Amino acid sequence: MNTNSLQQELEIIARIRGEATSQKVLVGENLFLAWGYPAAIILLLEFAALMLWHADWCYWLWAGIPLFGFPLMMYFMNEDYERTHSRTLEQNVVMQLWLFIGFACCVGGFAIGFAGIFPLCGNSLIGLLTGMGCFVTGVILHFRPKTICGIIASFLSIVPLFLQGDLWPWQLPVTALIVVIALIIPGHLFRRYVLSRRK
Repeated sequence: MNTNSLQQELEIIARIRGEATSQKVLVGENLFLAWGYPAAIILLLEFAALMLWHADWCYWLWAGIPLFGFPLMMYFMNEDYERTHSRTLEQNVVMQLWLFIGFACCVGGFAIGFAGIFPLCGNSLIGLLTGMGCFVTGVILHFRPKTICGIIASFLSIVPLFLQGDLWPWQLPVTALIVVIALIIPGHLFRRYVLSRRK
């Protein structure tokens, strides 16, 4: 009888551990999209506005990215927590990483904007932070598409440095492309992966 009880307890423990392992990365499927779509759309709107009006106020449209990105991210983080009522170490690290990246892009963008050097390096900085964040997230979650997309986006972040002077507005569609590669594409791939594992 003791042997059967022990066997049943071991089976229960194994099943619980298996369920915990399978649920380990099954959150956060919308976080990349919460930043990706607002960023890509606003960057393209800024580019279109500059092409049409050539006005200084167009340069500050990018400030809409954190205005949409932060609330969306907080909403999806709360939604994930309400569904699982727990977070693993990996999930906490990823969420804190993207909070930091969002904060760094926002504060850094304003700081170098007021310093007058945003045209020189602002979009490259945003692209590099986004690409590195995607790469690190892929490594932490063992999700190779994010790792690969992060590497590609990080290398592409160099391109805006060569688009200066009259070519500066073209940094915006390039940065939007970096956002698509670093956030939207891996975001959709990860979302499909997570939803398929939940079934």
